[in-house]
Amino acid sequence: MGQPIFDVSDLSRSFGSKRVLDGVSLRATAGQVYGLVGANGAGKTTLIKHLLGLLRAHAGSVRVFGLDPVRDPVGVLGRIGYLSEERELPEWMRVDELMAYTHAFHPTWDASYARELLDSFALDPARKVKELSKGMRAQAGLIAAVAHRPELLILDEPSSGLDVVVRRDVLDAIVRTVADDGRTVLFSSHLLDEVERMSDHITMLDGGRVTLSGALDDVRRGYRRSRVRFTELFDQPPVIDGALTMEGGGRTWSVVHGGPVEPFHHSVMALGGEVVESRDATLEEIFLARAGRNRQPVEAA
Repeated sequence: MGQPIFDVSDLSRSFGSKRVLDGVSLRATAGQVYGLVGANGAGKTTLIKHLLGLLRAHAGSVRVFGLDPVRDPVGVLGRIGYLSEERELPEWMRVDELMAYTHAFHPTWDASYARELLDSFALDPARKVKELSKGMRAQAGLIAAVAHRPELLILDEPSSGLDVVVRRDVLDAIVRTVADDGRTVLFSSHLLDEVERMSDHITMLDGGRVTLSGALDDVRRGYRRSRVRFTELFDQPPVIDGALTMEGGGRTWSVVHGGPVEPFHHSVMALGGEVVESRDATLEEIFLARAGRNRQPVEAA
């Protein structure tokens, strides 16, 4: 196995008395899309800032292309494409000037690829950045991030400001193209269905800790959502082996559960119930279960 694209080991970071990252470890290899999920304040952007060398680790280590991004920013940043949620683009520039400005920092700039993306997004190169809508700014920033064909593309909430159609077209085309070229994507978003569609690997942060990390298919195989029906009425969620979250009421409950399936079924049967429907849980359902979000029982339909 070759050198990892980035290797984060036992990374911790505090701001004052607040621990924002707590023993985070994550390793990425080439040609994969890594989804990073978590609630606001979970530590996603702070982790990304360490990869970019904008923050120094208080404990643990961060290596990107085998280098320390704080000590060797030139050796790291030239090989990274980055788009943040803020998309702080120089408003006085025209779009074509933004492309030329970015080109100057990246000798691997692919001018034909940049033109192709400008055409596909119908962006006028002569328009000033300050005249662009929020969605258009996102498109311009994304072109600047990917047109030099970076070895590592980091997208921090890239869909902010994009409508559904543009979001789908942009992310499907660019994220998959980068990954299929043997490059690597780190993709952070609060839109879990989007992360689930794009990613090969999922890392979940909660309170600065990694609560779940692995290949997406492996993660999803470990969790089910089942509808359970009982002969007895329950005013409160019944206690069932493996259950993480439950919603419903009376005789019918919907349960997200993890671990082996057999103990779950035996536990339901012991309470006089049966599993009437079961499927793989979605990433959003897994996230809500693992992040400890308490959902109030509702009246069963």
